[in-house]
Amino acid sequence: MRPLLVLRPQPGNAASVAAAQALGLEALGAPLFAMQAVAWQAPDPAGYAAILAGSANLFRLGGPDLATLRALPVLAVGAETAREAQGAGFAVAQTGEGGLADVARGLAPGRYLRLSGADPVPLALPEGVVVDTVTLYAAQPLPLAPAAQALLRDPCVVALHSGEAARHFAQECGRLGLARGHVGLACLAPRIAQMAGAGWQAVEISAMRRDQPLLALARQMCQNL
Repeated sequence: MRPLLVLRPQPGNAASVAAAQALGLEALGAPLFAMQAVAWQAPDPAGYAAILAGSANLFRLGGPDLATLRALPVLAVGAETAREAQGAGFAVAQTGEGGLADVARGLAPGRYLRLSGADPVPLALPEGVVVDTVTLYAAQPLPLAPAAQALLRDPCVVALHSGEAARHFAQECGRLGLARGHVGLACLAPRIAQMAGAGWQAVEISAMRRDQPLLALARQMCQNL
């Protein structure tokens, strides 16, 4: 069975590695980004219907200004984000499963506050919906760790949780002269697969945008490629 390389940032990286090991996989964690808080100022919550939250990092890194927004319900991209929001004292009105774009498509007319990392994914908004975006954190790219480089010299599978990670991973492979033809990619969403580019041995997409289904896919790939 092939080993699995997990590239998502901490603390999610450690959680994914542990879950992969529980599935019987040899898994290595090598985060490609470090999440860093940025200075921001909370807007007046009056006039907003809810907060759009596309990452659990918002509530880990948002700092004390988050408390001024607790009157607003949170529309969370997924279960992990919902848990972090609740831990920060927010009420969660909705927990999505298909990405923030799916949450946005179902919004009722009104004004919403999107708390985000730097360079957020554009959203297609229904008629009558206005979204104001505030940046709370940024992802600092990291070089591919030596242990990950060594793993990638032999057949393996890589779990990709974001488009930014896919793009940076592909760039790192090019910079380091690492071949793609014996590497399989397990991707959380179609956009991630697109941003990884071509030349990989196999690229497969999780049926659901959650970590456990992604790891189940990765296990199949580790067994079958």
